Amino acid sequence: QVQLVESGGGLVQAGYSLRLSCTASGRSLRNYALGWFRQAPGKKRESVAAISWDGGSTHDADSVKGRFFISKDNSKNTVDLQMDNLKPEEAAVYFCAGRVLGQAAAAATEYTYWGQGTQVTVTS
Repeated sequence: QVQLVESGGGLVQAGYSLRLSCTASGRSLRNYALGWFRQAPGKKRESVAAISWDGGSTHDADSVKGRFFISKDNSKNTVDLQMDNLKPEEAAVYFCAGRVLGQAAAAATEYTYWGQGTQVTVTS
């Protein structure tokens, strides 16, 4: 079983960047498809970005295209989310999720393993 731990969250001004990282333990992420999700208070959890198990394809939510970038590093056993030009409405708890094999899936139900989340706060 794989354990996922997110880091890198914090407080940032609108227009600035943050880089989130999700580190796995217990298993290698080499054969895992991974995704980043976020959930703001009172709102549903939504997909932000996802990457296929082989890193060959990614899926980004329309709202973050061109600003957020997901990457996977099998040697470090991490999946990162680079977030540029952040907006106040993107403040949320950000979660990483994983599943064995598979494509870059946007649906939360596709994922088996979840981290505890990291808080991102964006001030205007």
